[in-house]
Amino acid sequence: MASLIHGYEYDIFISYRQKDNKYDGWVTEFVDNLKKELEATFKEDVSVYFDINPHDGLLETHDVDESLKEKLKCLVFIPIISRTYCDPKAFAWEHEFRAFVEQASNDQFGLKVKLPNGNVASRVLPVYIHDLDNEDIKLCESVLGGVLRGIEFIYKEPGVNKPLTNDDDEKKNLNNTKYRIQVNKVANSIKEIISGIRQPEHKPGEVSEDVLKAAQTPGKRNKSKLIAGSVFALILVILGILFLPKLFRSKEETEKSIAVLPFKLLSNEPDKQYLADGMMDAILLHLSQVGDLRVRSRTSTEQYRNTDKAIPEIGRELGVEYLLEGSFQKSGDNVKLIVQLIRTGTDDHIWSNEYDRKWNDIFSVQSEVAKTVVKELKIIIKPEEEDLIEETPTDNLQAYDYYLLG
Repeated sequence: MASLIHGYEYDIFISYRQKDNKYDGWVTEFVDNLKKELEATFKEDVSVYFDINPHDGLLETHDVDESLKEKLKCLVFIPIISRTYCDPKAFAWEHEFRAFVEQASNDQFGLKVKLPNGNVASRVLPVYIHDLDNEDIKLCESVLGGVLRGIEFIYKEPGVNKPLTNDDDEKKNLNNTKYRIQVNKVANSIKEIISGIRQPEHKPGEVSEDVLKAAQTPGKRNKSKLIAGSVFALILVILGILFLPKLFRSKEETEKSIAVLPFKLLSNEPDKQYLADGMMDAILLHLSQVGDLRVRSRTSTEQYRNTDKAIPEIGRELGVEYLLEGSFQKSGDNVKLIVQLIRTGTDDHIWSNEYDRKWNDIFSVQSEVAKTVVKELKIIIKPEEEDLIEETPTDNLQAYDYYLLG
């Protein structure tokens, strides 16, 4: 099946480590479900390349040949990012991931495309199946030349970090993600990227050859000057409309990213640190429900638990614009939470607050903090996202305490 765009071999290329598909065939099942979702998303048939044939010549033990280069001529590249994928010695990493980034960066559309809604997206659409170490995240970002964004298929419980499956209960998953919903997000993201690629090539501001010829016709010099001047003025107006807003658009409007640093205890009671960690995890989870906000994982921020690094340095290392710091204390039935939102580039405090509440009000505090952060960052939250944030995980506070302790 040919690509939707002439000159390309496939619409979508699925890249993965073969070992990530051996245990339960996760990648194969994902691709099968994605194809079904694409059928319900696109009017046309969308072509997907997925190397399931062990004799196809694309496995780690085979040499790269011209056929692979042709297959990499695709519109959207989906790497299945796992703990094993981030390996510069792996075939998929070197000859698929890196090769596509280099190839797409130099083709007619480029690595990044402007979407119909005005945002910009990469033609690399990562799918995460594990939480990554900070070193692996940096490794991916070094290839992409920017922040690593993607769609998560991660199931997490205390001590668990595995790919999300269709059978997993989203209510037990700390990420609260549902397999079918995530597949739908992938399909919708693909549609946005391809729609951006398929936008008319004749953009506003381009002058047609007929107009140029008319401006150059001998014997009509004055008229030619008038036409040329009008065309030039029109170009300036159109370019001003297209690009001036971007020049004055603040960085906060183009990208919102945040990391939640490990919460500290206000009291000298190390045995209660698990309560502060639980508070941090809950707020982190709530923030991750917001689709327009990129949130770094706890794995990435754990290294800063006892750090003396400055806020701007932490922000640069994590690749985020904002940090949320917090301190927590529980005394009997009373709890105190102090949080502050900081812009990493300037080390300015955007917002801070102190909450003195009862323990039985802990869930509403967690939701309130997350929603306030989203509001301060001027992010529009969808009704379904707000419902997830306000959802109470349990009515049994003793069970919740045991859960955090576990």
